Amino acid sequence: MQIVSGTIVGGKVVVDGLSLPEGTTVTVLARGDEVAVRLPPQQEAQLIDALDEADREEGISAEELFARLRRFG
Repeated sequence: MQIVSGTIVGGKVVVDGLSLPEGTTVTVLARGDEVAVRLPPQQEAQLIDALDEADREEGISAEELFARLRRFG
């Protein structure tokens, strides 16, 4: 799994420095600067904890995540 930023050029998402194989499935999360996201205090705290964990690089690799998910499939 990768997280990258890109721009829309000619109606297509362009990410400099990244080449993906034809047919790759991607998920796009577009920022809506005019839209605010409001969370209840408990969910906001969970989000902040998750972001702090990501900053500390704790957790598991994408490979480990997919290995664990395959156990359920």
